[in-house]
Amino acid sequence: MNKRFYSFRKLTGLSFLFMLFLLGTYSTTQAQEKGNFFGGDRATRFGFKGGANVSQLYIDQVDGNSERSKWGWHAGIFVKAPVSDYFAFQPELLYSNAGTKVSYQGSNLLGVRPGEVRYNLNYVQLPLLAAITLGPLSVQFGPYGSYLIDANIRNLQIDDPLEPTGGIGLDESDFERFDYGLAGGVAMDIKGFQLGVRYNYGLREISDKGLAGRLVNNSKNSVAQIYLGIAF
Repeated sequence: MNKRFYSFRKLTGLSFLFMLFLLGTYSTTQAQEKGNFFGGDRATRFGFKGGANVSQLYIDQVDGNSERSKWGWHAGIFVKAPVSDYFAFQPELLYSNAGTKVSYQGSNLLGVRPGEVRYNLNYVQLPLLAAITLGPLSVQFGPYGSYLIDANIRNLQIDDPLEPTGGIGLDESDFERFDYGLAGGVAMDIKGFQLGVRYNYGLREISDKGLAGRLVNNSKNSVAQIYLGIAF
């Protein structure tokens, strides 16, 4: 297996195993309970949600460099509007952190010193999800659009008093402002709480210009999420 995929797939797999464990524990006892969140009623609910991100860019790198996933977070609001007992619409508005970490051997051509470079990309994201609901369980899927509001690119191994942040001269203007892709996952609603896992697959290259384009050649966002929401 390609090493740069291993840690990301391992963490994503653990998230889904955790979710399946919870589903097995609760689904049989909660499916018929009338007091459940969306357990048979058609009320539209508004809520807040937040959780952890595990992100990677899958950069096409030159030999000698290595990439690994980066932890981040997301938070925002959502609405769940049931259309029937088995279908609902769930739009969301989130602040979400993506990116990756790459260990470079150094390149005069790319203008990068040896060290570990962290790509920290912060988006406002709008997922528009459909949800197939079966009791407390829902399977969610749909498109998302994102707008890049901030980018922080650092060489984490630089300790230079003249360059204390380790910045390598890139910011949000060096990346595509708009991103879009597909999102899918599973969630469980229990008494006003929603617990879920989701995967966001980007369909647009995040940069194809200048230094950023050379560093993140052909890269797209890839983010796994685990979250908790509360609705009213």
